[in-house]
Amino acid sequence: MSKRIKFYSHHLPIILLLVVLPVTELYADEIDLNEVLRNSSMGNYKGYAEFKMGHYGNARKIWEALAQRGNAEASFNLGILYEDGLGVTQDLTKALLYYETAAIGGSFKAQYRLGLLYFVGKTVPLNKVKAKRWLTEAAAGGDRDSIEMLAMLNGASNSQRDRDFLRAETAHASADYIQAANIWQRLADDNDIISRTRLAWLYEKGQGVKRDLKRAAELFRHSAMDGDPDAQYALAVMLQTGIGQAKDLQESDIWLQRAADLGHRAAALALAQTEEK
Repeated sequence: MSKRIKFYSHHLPIILLLVVLPVTELYADEIDLNEVLRNSSMGNYKGYAEFKMGHYGNARKIWEALAQRGNAEASFNLGILYEDGLGVTQDLTKALLYYETAAIGGSFKAQYRLGLLYFVGKTVPLNKVKAKRWLTEAAAGGDRDSIEMLAMLNGASNSQRDRDFLRAETAHASADYIQAANIWQRLADDNDIISRTRLAWLYEKGQGVKRDLKRAAELFRHSAMDGDPDAQYALAVMLQTGIGQAKDLQESDIWLQRAADLGHRAAALALAQTEEK
């Protein structure tokens, strides 16, 4: 059994999370950045845990420290904070800069996000050339989302599900979270695994739906059991922190391992570091 990752923060009742988080960040203990910087992959995992607990300031500090050292995934995560205005003033220009830095550094998630944003052209200037470039680069690296999105955009996949999913993705990239939530809910009701995970992320952040961590955890668990590595990784962190459902370190390790086995890079890196301790 791997050794456990320790997170130091105050765990407040879930009902308080639901009431307070949309307005202000919960109190969180100070973090040791020197400890974080000693292990960048573990630092990203800890940053994600702080993010899930609503400690956006702590998450930002961790990711800023890692981004300054060239960590692409940390730059991508900072882009999310600035795009969504979580713990910071919303700044799309800064978000785009972080996404581009991460994409150049090899982050598939950043490349996919840039591809969508440039394709839609609502929150950033329309640029189909850049959209195709970033989606193609991520797809060449094996990114599942980018491979599927290119197929949809090129007309190689034209099912009703794919048309609806594309509408949801473009709505989300346009910051029309209510429409995205409605479409993903309908697809999730038809047992679309990826849509269910996308919907869980919306519940986690309160975009287009009322923030509901318990519901997010339920959706992540459902998709995790159906084999989605993104959901497995998210569930592992929720179990590690006790956010959305009861804390269970042993089960957290199990889902982290399953995500890593399916090629989830962040999970594999975090798991490797826990086993070295």
